[in-house]
Amino acid sequence: MRGEYKVPGGKLVAVDLEVTDGRISRAAVSGDFFLEPDSALESIDGALLGMPEDAGVAQLAQVVHSVLGEDVTMVGFDAEAVAVAVRRALGHASRWEDHEFELVHEGPESPAMHMALDQVLAEEVGEGHRPPTLRIWEWGAPAVVIGSFQSLRNEVDPEGAERHGITVVRRISGGGAMFIEPGNTITYSLTVPGSLVEGLSFERSYAFLDDWVIGALHGLGIDATYVPLNDIASPAGKIAGAAQKRMANGAVLHHVTMAYDIDASKMLEVLRIGREKMSDKGTKSANKRVDPLRSQTGMARADVIEAFKDHFRSRYATVDGAVSAPERARAEELARTKFSTQEWTARVP
Repeated sequence: MRGEYKVPGGKLVAVDLEVTDGRISRAAVSGDFFLEPDSALESIDGALLGMPEDAGVAQLAQVVHSVLGEDVTMVGFDAEAVAVAVRRALGHASRWEDHEFELVHEGPESPAMHMALDQVLAEEVGEGHRPPTLRIWEWGAPAVVIGSFQSLRNEVDPEGAERHGITVVRRISGGGAMFIEPGNTITYSLTVPGSLVEGLSFERSYAFLDDWVIGALHGLGIDATYVPLNDIASPAGKIAGAAQKRMANGAVLHHVTMAYDIDASKMLEVLRIGREKMSDKGTKSANKRVDPLRSQTGMARADVIEAFKDHFRSRYATVDGAVSAPERARAEELARTKFSTQEWTARVP
């Protein structure tokens, strides 16, 4: 049995295993990582011997840690990366290559409908009724999207939102507020089965699921990096923020909003927290536009999106797809009965 795990921003870790009577009887760790001294590799292999085949990542990582002395240097990987590779070898986790992804890129939707589609498609992926899905959003109206646990009154200035015709909606994932103007934002959702991130901490799963888009940004000439916990940035500043929801049925919803060209002054009239952040940085005026993707690529928004899609297709087995009629009907119901209601939007007043 063989398992592999590519550490985001790091190296590949591979493990070849044999299991006898429910326990690991042979283990051979390999990869393009760096490890000193050489003898530490034998220690890692030996630590895995005798471990039960249902051992979790934390348990496996602990035994690897236990045999590493202070003189051991690991570059490009760590004990948890070894543990994840072991879990994959044992069939408890899946790889990108084990899945065929559906790419959905349809016309503009209302803010509430986007929230509802995220929930419906995540439920369908978790139930096995839909393959892992990358959905590119098109916005039908300007919006502020607040995180599941944010206070509505603390985040949004209602007078500013009304003045600019901005709809406020609440998503099912945590994280911070997003200021959206159609044509100025690139948003996507990546919905995957829990097996793909099995054993990964929240921080590791953010980096893991962001890895493809960082590669796409590099292809556009942007020196993008993952910034814990949930940001993507370049030397010129923040490009994107991510949010994630682990569904009860095992699916993982991971969505990212990128700034293509944002009116910062308008944003600060609508988002209260934005004013505080600007004040903390000693910035007295926001009469400017923030355009990291437009200025750093020189490309039209549509062309950036097509480049993202092409990069995703180049890395993973992908087919074009669409929201099905039953999925859309269910989302329309949720948009009406949940995501458009004051009860949901103001559930944290």
